[in-house]
Amino acid sequence: MRMVVSTGSLTRAARQGGYAVPAVNVFDEISMRAVIAAAERRSAPLIVQISVKTVRVSGTAFITDLFRSLTRDVAVPVALHLDHCPDRAVLDDVIAAGWSSVLFDASDRDLDDAVRETIEVTAAAHGAGVDVESEIENILGVEDDVGSDEARHAYSVAQLADVAAQTGVDLIAPQLGTSHGLYRASPTLLPERAAELAALTDVPVVLHGGTGLSAADFRAFIDAGVSKINISTAVKHAYMQASLAHLEAAREQDRWDPPSLITAISTAVTDAIDEHIVWFGADGRAASAVAGAEADR
Repeated sequence: MRMVVSTGSLTRAARQGGYAVPAVNVFDEISMRAVIAAAERRSAPLIVQISVKTVRVSGTAFITDLFRSLTRDVAVPVALHLDHCPDRAVLDDVIAAGWSSVLFDASDRDLDDAVRETIEVTAAAHGAGVDVESEIENILGVEDDVGSDEARHAYSVAQLADVAAQTGVDLIAPQLGTSHGLYRASPTLLPERAAELAALTDVPVVLHGGTGLSAADFRAFIDAGVSKINISTAVKHAYMQASLAHLEAAREQDRWDPPSLITAISTAVTDAIDEHIVWFGADGRAASAVAGAEADR
């Protein structure tokens, strides 16, 4: 069964509206509930992202059923997206499950193979009503066991726009100076590259490696045409640090109450994503995102 919300439609509406949709990686029921709660609190559109590692741990069917259960009565539009995936078998499984979108990460292939395989993935996905995000030049950093700390492929903005047109993808993830994980030094950000790409194509532009950037950094990228911003590390840190603080207090007090631990984690993750929603200008955009998606059909 097809997921109700199209990632492509949400991000196209965001580009027209001058904001970005938060695309937030989650890895269990607690984190998924928490980020959805943040979107509901702020009346914002949301993309829930799942890594290949999480798919392999939890299974496509379980994640699909969990997402449907948690979003059944949610008033804001929420899409379900497979993050960085170079594995065609996993892509096929998720496409068959009817998720909203997949990121085919072909950054480990040479250009000819990347284009050919992206065309194949896009044809299969579109046949099932699933959107495709494309990455052919790798964004630095390793996230959930996928990626590289070394630049493998880099292309001109014109090449990226041309590949998007050739392959028919719905979103593009270029290298914009960011990286996955925590920054050890100030990155050299490239919002002007996003603007150049946005001038050449109507396909929504995606910013990866958003954790650690400032509100002004995010605004510069959104003004340049970025309409989907990925957040993963901020969720993991909020989750783990809240867990640590709660467990240390539990040990000190000798009070062991799992529901209280879950509440502490949920509150920390919801608050972290709430802040990002405001930075992205997505608060209060749920209705316009739905309207844009309806007009896009």
